[in-house]
Amino acid sequence: MVMTVLEEMRIRSLGVIDDAVVELSPGFTAVTGETGAGKTMVVTSLALLLGGRADPALVRIGAKAAVVEGRLTLTPGSPAAVRAEEAGAELEDGSLLISRTVSAEGRSRAHLGGRSVPVGVLAEMADDLVAVHGQTDQQGLLRPSRQRQALDRYAGDAVTAPHATYLAAYRGLRAVVAELDELTTRARERAQEADLLRFGLDEVAAVEPLPGEDVELAAEAERLGHAEALASAAAVAHAALAGNPEDPEGVDATTLVGGAGRALEAVRAHDPALAGLAERMGEISILLADVAGELAGYADNLDADPLRLAAVEERRASLTALTRKYGEYGKDIAAVLSWAEENAARLTELEGDDERIGELTVERDTLRSELSGLAQALTDARTEAAARFAEAVTAEMASLAMPHARVSFEIRQTEAADETSGIEVGGRSVVYGSHGADEVELLLAPHPGAQPRPIAKGASGGELSRVMLAVEVVFAGTDPVPTYLFDEVDAGVGGKAAVEVGRRLAKLAKSAQVVVVTHLPQVAAFADRQLLVEKTNDGSVTRSGVTVLEGEERVRELSRMLAGQEDSETARAHAEELLATARADA
Repeated sequence: MVMTVLEEMRIRSLGVIDDAVVELSPGFTAVTGETGAGKTMVVTSLALLLGGRADPALVRIGAKAAVVEGRLTLTPGSPAAVRAEEAGAELEDGSLLISRTVSAEGRSRAHLGGRSVPVGVLAEMADDLVAVHGQTDQQGLLRPSRQRQALDRYAGDAVTAPHATYLAAYRGLRAVVAELDELTTRARERAQEADLLRFGLDEVAAVEPLPGEDVELAAEAERLGHAEALASAAAVAHAALAGNPEDPEGVDATTLVGGAGRALEAVRAHDPALAGLAERMGEISILLADVAGELAGYADNLDADPLRLAAVEERRASLTALTRKYGEYGKDIAAVLSWAEENAARLTELEGDDERIGELTVERDTLRSELSGLAQALTDARTEAAARFAEAVTAEMASLAMPHARVSFEIRQTEAADETSGIEVGGRSVVYGSHGADEVELLLAPHPGAQPRPIAKGASGGELSRVMLAVEVVFAGTDPVPTYLFDEVDAGVGGKAAVEVGRRLAKLAKSAQVVVVTHLPQVAAFADRQLLVEKTNDGSVTRSGVTVLEGEERVRELSRMLAGQEDSETARAHAEELLATARADA
C-alpha cells in the first residue's frame, strides 16, 4: 500500500541555506549539525510549504526570493489527496509537488501540483499531512487554553458534538444580551428621542393638515387679495362681449358676430366653402355667449372678504411653520404628513422598548439556564475524556524514563470577578465563553508522594519535553497524521531519558514518518536515516551541505555530538554502542 510520505525538500536562499536538498526517509529521520548550522531551517521550510506565515526576513541577504519545493507521495483517496485534486493539482505517479516562494519585498506565491493556488489551500492540507512541534509548542502547552484544546482534540466527537450544540446557544445568548444592553444603556437617549417625536407629532396633530391643502389655500389667498381687480376686469370683459345696458348705442362683440353669421347664412347654399365658414361663425357666436354668461356669474360670485382672507393667511402661516420644521427641506405639507407617518411608527417602537426589554430579559434568562445545562454536558464529556487521556499519557511517560510519573487533569469552572460578568449557577457567578465554562489544567506528579502540580510550575525542561512527546504519541494513536516533525523537542533531556526518547520516536516511526531536529546522539542513533547540516567557509549551506550519513561518517557525527571530538576513541565506542542498541530494538 502506498503511504503518504514527504520524500524530499529543496531549499534555496532561505536563511543561511543557499541551495540544499533534504532527502527524507519513510521512517525516522534525524537532522543533526553544529549549533547555528541551519537545522531549524528544515522546520521553517516545511512550515512555509504548509501555508505558514511568509516573513521576508527569511530571504537570504542578496537574494530576490526564497524558494522551498517539496515532493510528497500521497495515499490514494486520503484526505490530502482529495484536497489536492479538488484544488486542481496534478499528481504524477502518486507524487505531489508543492512549492512556496517568498520575495524579499514580502510577496508570497504557492503552487500545488503545477497549479497556482492560494496559500490557504496549503494550510488546509497541513492539517491532514504534518504535525509540527518545537520548543515554542512546549511553551504553548503551558497555557491552560492550549491544554483544553489538546484535551478536546483527544476527546474527538465526544466533545465536538456537545460543544457544537453549546456554541449555537452561546451565540444566541450573546445576540440577545447585545440587543438588551443596547436597549437599556441607551434608554435615556431613546426616551429623549421619544419626547421630541411626541412633541412634533402633537404639533402636527394640532394643525390637522390635509393633503394638498397648502396649494389650495395659496390659490385662494391670491384670488381674495386681488378681488376688486378681478371683478373690474370681469365686468369690462362682459360688457365688451354682451354689451352695456346703460349704453344702448354701444357695439358689443356678440352683436357683431351675430350679424356676420346671419350674412353668411343667407348665401351659404351657393358655395360649400362659405357654408363651412358660416358653421364656424355659429360656433364662435355660441362660445362668446357662454363666456359672457360665465363672466357675469364670476363677477356676481366674487366676494372681496377681508375676514376670509385673514383666516386663509393665518392657516397658511400655520402650515408653513410645520413645513419648515418637519417637511423635508421645507418642501410642502405632503412631506410633513410623510414625516408624521414615519415617526408615529418610530414612536410606537420606542414606546414598546419597555415591553421588548421584558421579553428579552425572559429570553436571556431562559438561554442562560439552557446554556448552563449544555455547559455541564460539555464539562462531563471533558471529564470523562480527561481520565482516559491522563491514563494514556501516564502510560507513555513510563516508556520515557519516568515510570513513576502521574499525569492528571484539573477541570474547574471559571468564576466571575463580579455578578455582572458571569451567569449565576448554584450560588456562584460563572464565566461562559465560546469554549464553555471550563478551565483545564494539566497536572504532573513526577514521582510517588509528590503532589500533582500544574506543568507550568512543577515540570523541568526535560520533563516538559517528555510530557509533550507523550501527548503527541497518544494523539498518534487516536488522530494520526502521516508525518511528525519535532524541532529539538528533546531539549533538557539527557542520559537514559534521552535513550528512551529516541526509542519512543523510533516506535512512533513504525506507523508514521518522523523527522527530528536534535542535538542528542542518543536520539539520533535510533533514526533510520541521519542527515548532517554543515556550513561552508562563507557561512552558507550549499547543496553539498546536507548529506546522508552512513557507516563511518555516522559514527564520527555521533562521536562529535557525544564528546565534541569526532576521533575520540571513547566517544566512538559509545557511538557504536548507541547504534548497536538502536539496531537491537529495531
